[in-house]
Amino acid sequence: MPNSLVVVHIAAGSVALAAGAVALYSLKGAKLHRKSGMLFVFVMLVMSATGAVMAALKPEAISVIAGALTFYLVITALLTVRRPAASARWIDFCAMFVALAIGISGIYFGLEALNSSTGTKDGFPAPPYFIFGSVALLASLLDLRMLLARGIKGPHRLARHLWRMCFALLIAAASFFLGQAQVFPESIPFVLLTIPVLLVLLLMLYWLARVFFTRRYGRA
Repeated sequence: MPNSLVVVHIAAGSVALAAGAVALYSLKGAKLHRKSGMLFVFVMLVMSATGAVMAALKPEAISVIAGALTFYLVITALLTVRRPAASARWIDFCAMFVALAIGISGIYFGLEALNSSTGTKDGFPAPPYFIFGSVALLASLLDLRMLLARGIKGPHRLARHLWRMCFALLIAAASFFLGQAQVFPESIPFVLLTIPVLLVLLLMLYWLARVFFTRRYGRA
């Protein structure tokens, strides 16, 4: 595996975690949020793409699924707030089918893991495959709903942007703190490594609640 690819992946992932934390904690719509958010988008696309390529070379199906799902979530989250022209709806159609393919692949690999003699696929048990697959299938259904409604607006538009960006950050945080737990000193209990991941999840729920239940974001 090319060392340059590994270096780019690690560097992009480190910047993504920092930029994502700033964007998540900052006031939504403010300048700091927009600037850190765009940096987050760029480095997350680099990180997820390089991660998926490296995983495909191993091969490691779960990381291919996670990388592809992360790439899709970031792209569609960005498109949600950029509001592409009606003539660009083909992008949304393509994204929906990408999510559908990721979801089906995740469920399929999860079933392979369940039916294998070891109960794993590429060293990973079935639940992670089912989790990523289910999220991708849910996202594709939400894409279909948006397409049938010919767009999305108000708090639902902000919520779509928010949960997709946050779930992408959640994948990155889990991959680093939990997936690479062996690189941390043994003196650090594993339970402490779960805290950053749980914080991302809790903050995502907090901002979703603000979007749906406060007048400031409800009119956006």
